[in-house]
Amino acid sequence: MQPEKAPPKKPMRPVPRGCAAGFFRGRYKVRPEDFVVEELPAYEPSGSGDHVWLWVEKRGWSTMDLLHDLAARLGRDEREFGIAGLKDAQAVSRQWISLEHADVAACEGLAGDGWQVQRVTRHGNKLRMGHLRGNRFVVTLRGTAPGDLDKATANLGELARRGVPNYFGEQRFGKRGANLGKGLEVLRGNARQYAARMPRRVFGLVLSAVQSEVFNRVVAARLQTLDQLLVGDIAFLHRNGASFAVEDVAAEQARVAAFELSPTGPMPGPEMPLPTGEVAAIEAAALAALDLQPEAFAKLPFRLARGERRPLRVPLGDPAAAVVDGGLQLTFGLPRGAYATSVLRELLEDTIWFGRD
Repeated sequence: MQPEKAPPKKPMRPVPRGCAAGFFRGRYKVRPEDFVVEELPAYEPSGSGDHVWLWVEKRGWSTMDLLHDLAARLGRDEREFGIAGLKDAQAVSRQWISLEHADVAACEGLAGDGWQVQRVTRHGNKLRMGHLRGNRFVVTLRGTAPGDLDKATANLGELARRGVPNYFGEQRFGKRGANLGKGLEVLRGNARQYAARMPRRVFGLVLSAVQSEVFNRVVAARLQTLDQLLVGDIAFLHRNGASFAVEDVAAEQARVAAFELSPTGPMPGPEMPLPTGEVAAIEAAALAALDLQPEAFAKLPFRLARGERRPLRVPLGDPAAAVVDGGLQLTFGLPRGAYATSVLRELLEDTIWFGRD
C-alpha cells in the first residue's frame, strides 16, 4: 500500500517565461513609496444615492486594517463596508470604499496615521468585490545598472505584445503558503466536518488557494505557448470575459495574435467548463501532482469553489520605463485579478517569493 502523499509545504514557485532582452537586477518595495497602485473602477459613482463612497489613499496599511480603523472612527461594523479589491500593505495605494447611510460630513477629510480620505461622493449601490477594471501601478526598482532602461523598455514592449503570464501572487496562498496545505487537507478529508469548525471566509480562502495552485501549475506547463491555442482549448474573450470551446484552432489563432482571445486554465470545481484532448491531459496532470481528483470539489458546502476558467495570460496596459534617482521607475496597467509581481518576474533576475530573494 502506498503511503499517503504529504501536502507540499509551499506552493510551486512560478517561473518566468523570459523576454528576449534578458533579465536585470533590481529591488522593489524597499519602502512603500516604491510601489504605488491606483484602482481603476469599473464605473464612476453617480453622485447620488444612499451609499457614501470614499476615495482613500493609504501608506503601509492593508485594506482590511484600514476598514477596521474606519469602522472604529465612524462607529460602524467593518463588515458594512464595500470594497472592490484588496491592496498591498507595503505600498501607497488609492481605492474606493463604500458605506451605506454614512454621514458625509464625518467622512470628509477623515484621516489616520498613514491614510486619508481624499474625496467623498455618493452612489446607488454598495461596492462589491471585483467591481473594478484593474489597477495602475508605478513601481520603483532600486539598485539597477546602466543599460537596464533599454532592457526594461524592450521587455515591457514584448509583454505588451505577447501578454503577461497570469500567475496568482504569493498573497493568494497565505503566510508562507499555509492556506494551500490546509486546503489540500480539507479536500482530501471530510470537507463538511472542516466547514463546521472553520469560519466560512477562511474555508473559502483555503479552497481558493488550491484552485490557484492548480492554475499556476497549468500556466507553468504551458509557459511557452500562452499566446497559442491548443486542440481542446477553451478560449477567453477579453472584450467581455466570455469563454467558449475552440472548434477550429487555426481559424481562431489570428484573434489570439490580436489579443482578442487567450487560452484559459482551470479554477477547478463542478461548474467549470471542461477542455478536451491535449489540454485536458495537461490539466489532469496538474491535479494529479497534488494527489487530487476533480470529484474532490463536487460536494463542498456553501457553494464555494464552484469552478471557472481564467485566462493564462493578461494584457499589459500602456507600459513605460524611466530613469529616476537610485534606479528605474516602471508604470503599467493590469486587469482585475492580475498581479504586478507577474510583470516583475519577467524583468528581474529574481523576485521575492515567500520571503526569499
